[in-house]
Amino acid sequence: MKKVFLFLYFSIISLLISAADTFVIFTPADHHFPLIENGKPCSILMDINEDKGVKMAIDNLQQDLLNVCDSQSEINTKASDKQCLLIGTLQTPLIQKLIASGKIDRKELEGKNEKYILQVVTAPLEGVDEALVITGSDKRGTIYGIYELSKQIGVSPWYWWADVPVKKQTDIYIKPGTYTDGEPKVEYRGIFLNDEWPCLGSWSQEKFGGFNSQFYKHVFELVLRLKGNFMWPAMWASAFYDDDPQNGELANTMGIVMGTSHHEPMALAQQDWKRRGKGEWDYNHNAKELRNFWTSGMERVKNWETVVTVGMRGDGDEPMSEGANISLLENIVKDQRKIIETVTKKKAKNTPQVWALYKEVQDYYDKGMRVPDDITLLLCDDNWGNVRKLPNLNEKPRSGGYGMYYHFDYVGAPRNSKWINISPIPRVWEQMNLTYEYGVRKLWIVNVGDLKPMEYPITFFLDMAWNPEKFNAQNLQRHTEDFCAQQFGEKYAKEAARILSQYAKYNRRVTPELLNAQTYSFHYNEWERVVNEYNLLALDAHNLGFLMPASYKDAYDQLILFPVQACANLYNMYYAQAQNQRLAAEQKTEANRWADKVVACYERDSLLTHYYHKVMSKGKWNHLMDQVHIGYTSWNNPPKQIMPKITRVPEQAGTYTFIETNGYISIEAEHFTRAIAEGETTWNLIPDFGKTLSGVTTLPVTKTPDKMCLEYDIEIEKAGSVEVTLLLAPTLNFNDNKGLRYAICLDGDKEQIINFNGHYQGELGKWQANPIIESRSNHLLAKEGKHTLRIRPLDPGIVIEKIQINTGGLQPSYLGAPETLK
Repeated sequence: MKKVFLFLYFSIISLLISAADTFVIFTPADHHFPLIENGKPCSILMDINEDKGVKMAIDNLQQDLLNVCDSQSEINTKASDKQCLLIGTLQTPLIQKLIASGKIDRKELEGKNEKYILQVVTAPLEGVDEALVITGSDKRGTIYGIYELSKQIGVSPWYWWADVPVKKQTDIYIKPGTYTDGEPKVEYRGIFLNDEWPCLGSWSQEKFGGFNSQFYKHVFELVLRLKGNFMWPAMWASAFYDDDPQNGELANTMGIVMGTSHHEPMALAQQDWKRRGKGEWDYNHNAKELRNFWTSGMERVKNWETVVTVGMRGDGDEPMSEGANISLLENIVKDQRKIIETVTKKKAKNTPQVWALYKEVQDYYDKGMRVPDDITLLLCDDNWGNVRKLPNLNEKPRSGGYGMYYHFDYVGAPRNSKWINISPIPRVWEQMNLTYEYGVRKLWIVNVGDLKPMEYPITFFLDMAWNPEKFNAQNLQRHTEDFCAQQFGEKYAKEAARILSQYAKYNRRVTPELLNAQTYSFHYNEWERVVNEYNLLALDAHNLGFLMPASYKDAYDQLILFPVQACANLYNMYYAQAQNQRLAAEQKTEANRWADKVVACYERDSLLTHYYHKVMSKGKWNHLMDQVHIGYTSWNNPPKQIMPKITRVPEQAGTYTFIETNGYISIEAEHFTRAIAEGETTWNLIPDFGKTLSGVTTLPVTKTPDKMCLEYDIEIEKAGSVEVTLLLAPTLNFNDNKGLRYAICLDGDKEQIINFNGHYQGELGKWQANPIIESRSNHLLAKEGKHTLRIRPLDPGIVIEKIQINTGGLQPSYLGAPETLK
């Protein structure tokens, strides 16, 4: 059994998750087709009557080749070169000619859905000796084949949306053979732009003037490069078809099937109703106006590919009124289907429709509400990535099948989740594999919020939607590594993938918006452990960024470094707040240091956001991180960031006292109980000097200290002999080799005069390797309790860093024992 498992494991892991087998090589090879040779790409041949959407993809391929080799391909509609890249859809005369001559196998494409084949063909046409042929069973099949070639020559689907650089090549060759991804396992595969203000909305307004066709052209291209085919558009303050009349036309041209969100029926946005609806959004009292409104929506999209949402929720994505009942809702769907038939002049079943069982609508279904069998039942998760309902395995199949509406982003209880990626791939796979295995295969759509920074989860979701059967628990990390290799190169892929996976895992422990000072416990050092984990990950992300070539910096910052640094900073801020609260409750002044850290982390959050907006990619992504993520007190975000509450403990008047702890006393030199200076010289503190806190010295250094001493009050547990060690800066005997001296005593007894460096003769060794001088003296204490240590400098240039008193328990250490301040 073990051998069988290992065979299956290695067979599956060896599959390329990213679609077709690799057919591109970057060095010349015999019997391989020269796509680019000596920096010059081959020409592109297409049918003059090719679909406009395919032509747009061909234009993008032309630009991709230019970006790879700095030379532009010619696009022709008549054969003119001995070798060329020949692109066409099955139905075009150009491809039909190849099928008729037996150059392309008709059975590979005819009757297939969105399938492409990529094949090197000898003598495909008169005057052409050899061609790389990309052909599709339909429009999207051809487009996917084009973009698969782009991806394999080094153009990431995220080249524009994440500023992924294109590596230059002078030679690209195509291996002999036929390559394909087959057909998609899920028919409709798409994303939902949602909760798009203030981030995506502000950005699109600034960059394009709104959610118009200029904006959507980039979105549609991305979806197609990722082999998706479906979308719900941004809708908070937008109406896709109304805002720009070119939006719908462009989607249809490019090959994107449009729908409207779960609560927006009949191809109309909620904003369409707000702008020109008449009366109440209530079918009991305003049915005629609603039917007129819905008819207008169908009239607008009747000639375009669309999946029509049917049913009805309350206005503004709210539940229906208390008076709504199953009979009314079934009549609404019935009337909507009559409108569809009237407008399209076809039976309703011939227009794809979806009914979303979202929130309370699922309750209606569970209570017996039914819709015609050809309508796709769109099941939903709980908005947090946990699937709520799946078909019964014994149910009779529906002709309309089942869909799944999934979430990477959500606005609602228990808290919004809009700011950053919180979706670890293992959980997404586990729930979507469950979904697929239970027969949900008609439509998969995921709420991606502002699109950025969900780049990797979007890629995974659409890759999995194409063929869920390729994925298993053992090859998920391989997919992450493939994604990182595509964006940053093979050399950095493994480490980048580890960081990318780990930060999503950490964020799913508790979402950033739910994180607060009380999330983790001080029991088991839990708070400290999770903060250290994120800090270590942030350090790893920082270090990997330094190793990468500068050309990857913007892409790396967006996809990995910013989210890791920003989230680690959030953890540090709330940990500091937790420490502040704990210590303030005990009236410890150390609480103030943690309060300062809360302030510093809060400020750093804004600096990281500023970098994302103004510095990264030369300001291309301004506003994309505008989402408020600090200061929540309810499920919804506050209008602006609010710094976590901190408490400061007043510094107590009085002096420092140090107590014996575990057989020693340790003192930072600057924490003296008294400092006496009555002559021309003064005591001076040097912050951040030496190994630990600071250094204390006398000034001016040209004058011998006069009537100066430092006193430290200490408490000893028992009488006896003690050893006092001064940790001094490694100052040498610069004064004609005389050495530097100090006097030391306890409780005013006879002073000991110590010359700590007079014996130095220029040798290199201990003082240089360990930049400290340890100077010791022994003292006898007649009783336990309170004592006073006095240190009196006798020469200038002495810098005291730390003082240690060994009463029997002091252990060796490089930095000295922690301070034992009372």
